[in-house]
Amino acid sequence: MRWEVVQRTAASGRVDYHRPVSIRRILVTGGAGFLGSHLCERLVRAGEDVICLDNFFTSQKSNVAHLLSEPNFELIRHDITHPIFLEVDEIYNLACPAAPGHYQYNPIKTMKTSVLGAINVLGLAKRCGAKVLQASTSEVYGDPDQHPQRETYWGHVNPIGPRACYDEGKRAAETLFFDYRRMNRVRTKVVRIFNTYGPRMHPFDGRVVSNFIRQALRGEDITLFGDGEQTRSFCYVDDLIDGLMRMMAAPDEEAGPINLGNPDEFTIRRLAELCIERTGSKAGIVHRPMPEDDPRQRQPDITLARDRLGWAPTVGLEAGLDRTIAWFRSIRLEDYRAPTPNY
Repeated sequence: MRWEVVQRTAASGRVDYHRPVSIRRILVTGGAGFLGSHLCERLVRAGEDVICLDNFFTSQKSNVAHLLSEPNFELIRHDITHPIFLEVDEIYNLACPAAPGHYQYNPIKTMKTSVLGAINVLGLAKRCGAKVLQASTSEVYGDPDQHPQRETYWGHVNPIGPRACYDEGKRAAETLFFDYRRMNRVRTKVVRIFNTYGPRMHPFDGRVVSNFIRQALRGEDITLFGDGEQTRSFCYVDDLIDGLMRMMAAPDEEAGPINLGNPDEFTIRRLAELCIERTGSKAGIVHRPMPEDDPRQRQPDITLARDRLGWAPTVGLEAGLDRTIAWFRSIRLEDYRAPTPNY
């Protein structure tokens, strides 16, 4: 419990505290990852009591090192595939390898994290009466034959391909969230996150933004898979975190799923050209064969997010790339290990 300042006496400078303000205890699974660390930081600054849970399979402890001295931040090393017993008011379930290089490195671990992790956070939410938000993904749409993708679209997913551990794991997690909502009245929320980028991306995670920036800064030729005409929509991390928090704060009736992403669509070739331009690199572009089941198009329809959450991204791709490149320049790549050779 904290106390809100409701009166300040000008002459004496004395502050009177009268009105109690409750602090929420918030669990962020995957809290030391790219998105999780930004969310923890935002919640800590808002004065919430934050528990960051992570097994550091793909994340970096350095992402949250600056929060360790904060009195309202706690770090727990734990694998969410195993139950954990805490008392919390809200849960953001962000725990899962999210980049192709990471989730394909150990596909069974990826599936277990999505499914068993969802079961464990839902059980915790049921016991505590907590709200719980699932960070799902645009990958539930697979290689879509609907463009842009709306939440009503059921997807076009290969259930036995190399990406299925992530795609189907997240789809199964969504199923569990809605079943727990229907059967146990757990206050669940589901968002589908489209390509997000920004500071604290793992340099070797296999995502196109981190790959291209890393290669451009090193002066290496940028690797384009296929002809480079496949499209993605890139959302800057600050906008995405704002969307997550708005969804959690929405009325309990707002269960989702709701798309969160930037609807501005770019070809992968254009992204490569921008990374070369914004870094001042002399890197060239080389082509490699398209990976199996790689989506040709990705663009969110964010009508629901605009209408129900009052949310829309504000950071354009060039501005976001400049901030991300500045962060990449500030780190030492040798401090990061590639968790997989597939980058």
